[in-house]
Amino acid sequence: MCSTTILALALFGGATLTLAQDPCAAIGGKKWVKPSEVRACYTSFPVIEAEKTNILDVVNKTLAFHTSVNYQIQAPPPYEDVAEDILFDIARIREESYASDYDFHIDISRSVKRLIDGHVVWINYCYDSAFVNYLPIPLVLVEGETVHIAAEAYDVASAEFADQLAVWEEDVSAQIEGGLAALNGAEVLEIDGAYPFEAVHANALIVGGYQAYGTRQNGFFSSYQRAASGWNYILGNFALQSLPLSDSVTLLVRTAGSNETQEVVVPYYSRIGSSTVGFTDGPSFREGNCRAVGGTNGVDYYSAADQETPEPLVKAMQAPAPRRIQEHLVNTMLDTTPIMDVVLPPELTPPQEPVEGFGVGQFYMLSDGTTGVLALGSFSGAFFGPMVQGLYDGLLELKSRGAERLIVDVTNNGGGYICVAHALHRLISGPKSTTIPNAGLNTTARAGRLAQTIVQTIVDSPGTVDPRSVLLYNPVNWYDADTNAAFDASDNWLVPPVEKIINGREDAFSQTLGTDCPEADIFATPPPDSALFEGSQVAIISNGRCASSCSLFSIAMAKTEGSKTVVVGGKSDTPQKYCGIVGGQSTDFSTIDSEIKSTGLKEHELAPPDLIVNGVQGITWRLGYGIDDPSEPEEWQDRPADVNLPLTLDVANNPAKLWDIVAQLI
Repeated sequence: MCSTTILALALFGGATLTLAQDPCAAIGGKKWVKPSEVRACYTSFPVIEAEKTNILDVVNKTLAFHTSVNYQIQAPPPYEDVAEDILFDIARIREESYASDYDFHIDISRSVKRLIDGHVVWINYCYDSAFVNYLPIPLVLVEGETVHIAAEAYDVASAEFADQLAVWEEDVSAQIEGGLAALNGAEVLEIDGAYPFEAVHANALIVGGYQAYGTRQNGFFSSYQRAASGWNYILGNFALQSLPLSDSVTLLVRTAGSNETQEVVVPYYSRIGSSTVGFTDGPSFREGNCRAVGGTNGVDYYSAADQETPEPLVKAMQAPAPRRIQEHLVNTMLDTTPIMDVVLPPELTPPQEPVEGFGVGQFYMLSDGTTGVLALGSFSGAFFGPMVQGLYDGLLELKSRGAERLIVDVTNNGGGYICVAHALHRLISGPKSTTIPNAGLNTTARAGRLAQTIVQTIVDSPGTVDPRSVLLYNPVNWYDADTNAAFDASDNWLVPPVEKIINGREDAFSQTLGTDCPEADIFATPPPDSALFEGSQVAIISNGRCASSCSLFSIAMAKTEGSKTVVVGGKSDTPQKYCGIVGGQSTDFSTIDSEIKSTGLKEHELAPPDLIVNGVQGITWRLGYGIDDPSEPEEWQDRPADVNLPLTLDVANNPAKLWDIVAQLI
């Protein structure tokens, strides 16, 4: 027998596999593989109790800093399907036995996702998006009722999957004359033998992210997004899975122009992730992809040489990463699936040239001569100042060209800089009570015992523990909402805590915090002294997937300025919300860990340990309070869209055509 066949590979805890038995060796070095082969690799790893305990300790202790743990036990209407006792589930998982480490990962990941908060995720890059499952047939929802394969599906697949398309063609051509191209625009009557929305519903239950059920439905379908380098095509949860969950899908379809129905089985294939470290077998896969890396854990800001953005967190962000996370406040959606750079087909890209732009923000004038458009794919970018100035310049250019109305397209906007959200509202609406001193929401942070100790440590040694005032918990970085004055360096702003009973549990929060973004700090050029656009002449459109800082902007514009909100593509019998995942400020374990280490509190009994796996744990660190009801979190208040605009095949994923329709609604 060949020596490589009988070579024993040491795995974990003394367990061994031969190369012939190692399923990871079968996919090592390959770009495209079958999902079943990826699962075989993943499920070959046994649970290591030390790793399991480490993950659960980090998640559990980091959640002590998350604002909404008790709110999410049972959210009020209209978000009553947000009902997850995550602390109970963590205790359950500690006692559970699992067939493999992969099975353990799915349980903890889905438990956290049941919080249905896109800021709060558990991501393990050993599995999440290490291989990504794809189908070449993204879907669209037509007229709010019928599911279709996108009319542009073949063009998208040809461009993105050129090296794999022939394999799919062989599979499909044997079943349907004309192959994949014949499926463009086909109506989908059944998915795996059931009404299509059974699959949509099943996905909405596990995908997490957005509180609104309709928004989670919308994520099943394809859509578009303005990205820093151009226009992206979002495949949707049907055609893209961050784990190898499905091997194939069986569809009953009626192809375009036909009255006949046909059944077709389309296989999923898994492509290795763009940041997955190459491997040859199980041990090398684990070593390259499953161990903690630089940025997994926090640092002491005053002893670490390099404070660039942590790479693991950046991969999870659904918006371009800031140059330095600590430089400006952020509120950003996280996801197990990183932002994909699938290109929007040329025939769907806006034909008119932008009149101004800066990457994720592009400005257009419509042919009516009175409607300007800001396509804003995120509220984040590498540099804060140029983004604010780019928004200012673009809005002024629209006004100079005669724009009297404004469409802001925030489709799939994953959030970003909080103060960019404030700045855009201020630029549009001018100086008034709704924009000065603050264009956003008052907030609170959770006031747990370790959080109070962090603040007290800073307060006890002002200018010494945090001489550059970079820590989130430093009192000089926050404003008292009552006085609109910055706290003194000697103020422990978490003491005394504001005690509450939430869903029957005791909780404690800080006093209410005010201004996030003083005007002098966000504008290099003085902002206009009057409104550029009347709020009633502004329409904000998206597919509902407007998160974090995008929500802060949209809510404030809709509820204080009377701007119209439009959601495109939602199911006609499902209430559509114009945004979700409000938060107030998001952060993650590594940032909290840095706060703890920088104040010398890593040995505190409540401090989470260092992660030993390649993971990311996100949280909502500040909770924003409502505009209609300032006594309760905005997160759980209703945000119904003014218009739910149904799609047709010819306007789906075509931003310019959608803008023309929306312009008639303002």
